[in-house]
Amino acid sequence: MGSGAESHDDLAAPLGRAIASAGWHLLTGGGAGTMTATSRAFAETPDRKGLCIGVLPGAEDSGASPGGYPNPWVELAIRTHLPLSGAAGTGPDSRNHINVLSADAVVALPGSAGTRSEIELALRYQRPLALHDRPPGDSRQSTAAAAAGAPVFTALDELVAWLHRTL
Repeated sequence: MGSGAESHDDLAAPLGRAIASAGWHLLTGGGAGTMTATSRAFAETPDRKGLCIGVLPGAEDSGASPGGYPNPWVELAIRTHLPLSGAAGTGPDSRNHINVLSADAVVALPGSAGTRSEIELALRYQRPLALHDRPPGDSRQSTAAAAAGAPVFTALDELVAWLHRTL
């Protein structure tokens, strides 16, 4: 999970490659920013076994996804009729519930209101959650998640070790 506006490629791309190299699937919201950066790195990893999955927002009346969805690296698009995101991401009409409940573990990269809503849902549903950030970290997200007991990793190898223990 992470920003739909900024790629944070220095965090997202290595994470995407690590997930692919481990043989796991990658599940994102299927959009831009960190979702694209992670998906691209994942999909371009040689000899990977997992799929790049995107859970897409959609219009309530038609299920049509907004422009930019799915990003070009999504191999399995799960289309929804759920339009809410951002600050409304914990609402019942948000795909974030599906993203969080479908994930075996949730890794949150830097983001804003939408990422915070996914963190809140991971905590609510008691899903394994870790944050991946640069030192000293994004205090808005890191503080709330760390206060709830979620680890905050600045080193990829430590995050990947946590994922191996968790999964």
